[in-house]
Amino acid sequence: MVGTGVGTKHARMYQTLPDLYEVTAVCEIDEQRRNEFVEQIRVGYQTNRLEDLFSQDLDLIDICTPSALHFSQATAALQAGFHVVLEKPVARSLSEMDELERVEQQSGKHLFPIFQYRFGHGIQKLHHLISKGLVGSPFIATAETHWLRGEAYYSRGMWRSTWDGAAGGSFATHAIHIHDLLCQVLGDPISVFAQASNCVNGYETEDLGAVLMNFGNGAMASSSVTLGSTEQMSRLRFCFAGLTAEGGRDPYNPGHEPWTFLHDDLEQQARINYELADFSPRLERFPGQFLRIYEALSGQKQTPVTLADARRSIELLTAIYWSIKTKEIVQLPLLIDHPFYSGWIEMMKQEFVRDKV
Repeated sequence: MVGTGVGTKHARMYQTLPDLYEVTAVCEIDEQRRNEFVEQIRVGYQTNRLEDLFSQDLDLIDICTPSALHFSQATAALQAGFHVVLEKPVARSLSEMDELERVEQQSGKHLFPIFQYRFGHGIQKLHHLISKGLVGSPFIATAETHWLRGEAYYSRGMWRSTWDGAAGGSFATHAIHIHDLLCQVLGDPISVFAQASNCVNGYETEDLGAVLMNFGNGAMASSSVTLGSTEQMSRLRFCFAGLTAEGGRDPYNPGHEPWTFLHDDLEQQARINYELADFSPRLERFPGQFLRIYEALSGQKQTPVTLADARRSIELLTAIYWSIKTKEIVQLPLLIDHPFYSGWIEMMKQEFVRDKV
């Protein structure tokens, strides 16, 4: 494990799969946090330098450090001959994504981006119905990421409030998961229009925003994001031809049950009910993704989340920030000559007035 913030949660989730994984080493620059991790997780090796891990007998390195470190640390671990699990956002620009893809191919190792919400039981059921041909053409979808983040959140790591540290605000750090679920169901977006502000907390990055997306299959989606919701919730709703699928309100697991699947034809509804009654979803969230990573590494299954999936999320994020900057509809895909291809951070730093002293 590299980083012991969300990395501690990762480690605990690996320990729910003791036949597949053993957490044996930790890298953390903060000595107190490192010692706490060693005491909680019971690892035998600790260090404050990533390079020290490269001499250990490890199969996989899981990186859960601040966003600004993801690209360089993942590149170093791949080049040192290790498989990598990497928290979101995987990179801070399309140019970094393309370089990571090149390094991954040259290394012969795998980089597994973390998108644990994909494996919720409810979203698994939706994909099962799609695979059975029981879902018509998509029309429209809505996504809500309404969370509460204040001083306590930022004080645990002030990098979270800056463009340099977090590469963005609520779009880059919070809504990136639910946008991945939208794209997993609806495909690649072909246009984006977004607006945002920092009126909730007043830091450098956005904490309030809305996005309208169009997809190649004709579907549309809207997404609203805030870090100022007293009642925290995340929710997805998909309207297909004949069928409406709606998720629950769990803020940190929008793919989790309960989900409802309502068809306008009673016979089709009966078929849907039959299929769902006979369907047994697999493990969800972090254990679900870690199980599938093990299966991919052992040759049993395909890679659960690929760098191409992560690149799509970064391309969407790039388009969102360019739309906020220009106040225009942005067409996708974005090409290598796009002004934000090599990153949006420097140009976005002056976008919002910083009210905090």
